[in-house]
Amino acid sequence: MEALAKTYDPTQYEDKWYAHWRKQGFFRSKPDKRKAYTIVIPPPNVTGILHMGHMLNNTLQDVLIRRKRMEGYNSCWVPGTDHASIATEAKVVRMLADQGIRKEDLGREGFLEKALEWKDKYGGIILKQLEKLGASCDWDRTRFTMEPGYYQAVIDVFTDLYNKGLIYRGYRMINWDPQARTSLSDEEVVMKEKDGMLYHLRYRFADSPGEYLTVATTRPETIMVDVAVAVNPSDERYQALLGQQVIIPGTDTHIPIIADDYVDPAFGTGCLKVTPAHDTNDYQIGLRHKLPIRDVLNEDGTLNTLGGKYAGMDRFAVRKQIVRDLKEQELLEKEEPTRHAVGHSERTDAVIEPRLTHQWFLNMKEMARLALDAVEHGEVSLIPDRFRNTYRHWLENVQDWNISRQLWWGHRIPAWFFDKPEKFVVARTREEALTLARAQGFTANAEELRQDPDVLDTWFSSWLWPIAVFDPTVFCKGADGNYPAGNADLQYYYPTDDLVTAPEILFFWVARMIMAGKTWDSKQRAPFRNVYLTGIVRDKQRRKMSKSLGNSPDPLDLIAQYGA
Repeated sequence: MEALAKTYDPTQYEDKWYAHWRKQGFFRSKPDKRKAYTIVIPPPNVTGILHMGHMLNNTLQDVLIRRKRMEGYNSCWVPGTDHASIATEAKVVRMLADQGIRKEDLGREGFLEKALEWKDKYGGIILKQLEKLGASCDWDRTRFTMEPGYYQAVIDVFTDLYNKGLIYRGYRMINWDPQARTSLSDEEVVMKEKDGMLYHLRYRFADSPGEYLTVATTRPETIMVDVAVAVNPSDERYQALLGQQVIIPGTDTHIPIIADDYVDPAFGTGCLKVTPAHDTNDYQIGLRHKLPIRDVLNEDGTLNTLGGKYAGMDRFAVRKQIVRDLKEQELLEKEEPTRHAVGHSERTDAVIEPRLTHQWFLNMKEMARLALDAVEHGEVSLIPDRFRNTYRHWLENVQDWNISRQLWWGHRIPAWFFDKPEKFVVARTREEALTLARAQGFTANAEELRQDPDVLDTWFSSWLWPIAVFDPTVFCKGADGNYPAGNADLQYYYPTDDLVTAPEILFFWVARMIMAGKTWDSKQRAPFRNVYLTGIVRDKQRRKMSKSLGNSPDPLDLIAQYGA
């Protein structure tokens, strides 16, 4: 008889037994007469690798699924990955750059070929790592948010919502990520308190160059496109100056002094530089006073030709240089330290720029009511219950969802333009678009149709996850005008039972999945009964574990040393 080792070595047993479990099909599930118990995995990004948050989240799911399996339920844990538009495109762009290739050199189709090659090579790493953890998923059911059937479901949903009048195209001020070069929704912007500087600049009077108005700003790099200086109409200090002209510091450009109630007399000097293209509130002032809109920034955060001698420079480099230049010209009165909230991209951590562009939006008012009612009436339970107030607050104050992204990797928007930019139709295919265009009296041929180059926000596909993993065809109405009931899998496993996820995606994902279930399930059911929102794995200093802080161990190293 072989002697037992003095210490247990997990590497000798875990891989062996996990392979045995998989070979025997112990994790597979097929509809039968037993009661189903279903969990869908929060699909990790294809760019992802296992971290401590995944360890916590997936261990809890495994505990739930194994317990129900032992209790005699037909347990089904559906795995899969999310295509992660911004993160994946950034990875592929960096890979190509290392080879001396720009994505624009390849063209859209060539780039997508490279992206698919990258996904096929690296996109499943995290699922293999979950196997090392011992996750008892039904791996035969692995899904991906850009596989063909799922892709079609997303296009069907967009078309359906557009035909219902819930999706529209609008010219709005949105959040722009200069690093990813795409718009973001409000939920993808993280506000961070930052130390900054309030620069007090001298705007000389056009008629009295020796005199000036002092204006305080945190963004001197945009002064070239100022269109006015605003003061509060109740501010007695500036009543006599209304209507006069001042000169933008460092330029020969004259702009008027105007009165607007938005201006806070107590902030800075009580004078506000108005740059409608670069601030949401300034944009509203510009609309009220019919001011011109001038944009000084390129997509990548460098200054364009309106920046004069600073054209081509990065916005933050310009900030430093223009302060030096204005100081030399005696147009900088003083610099005052300040602390203020600055928006950052949730994906790239780049500082967000407000930007005016055409984007696609989803009207959220009715959708939000569906998601709120499901929780308020007990159809869906949030655990812990304290998240109900946060959930309610967000849904009661939600803005329309900016769903378009200026990327190539993702579900391409099914809108087709012709003749002029304002003429378009929404259709699932080019052929359908051509038929629609002609039916509406437009003279168009197939060659003239240009599909919108933008793709959809990643969350616009993952909100369909609990339904689409079983039957993506249910999102297209039948000839009778109803949504199909779905295949045998969907009828057996849906609604799912428990969702285990992180609280930070309660709005990104959880609320939107409830909206989708209440809209496209033929019985208008929410997609799950319970949502367990996990805690956050923290270090001894109560900091969230992350690679950037260097305080997170590699889970695979821990598994190798101690076993899963």
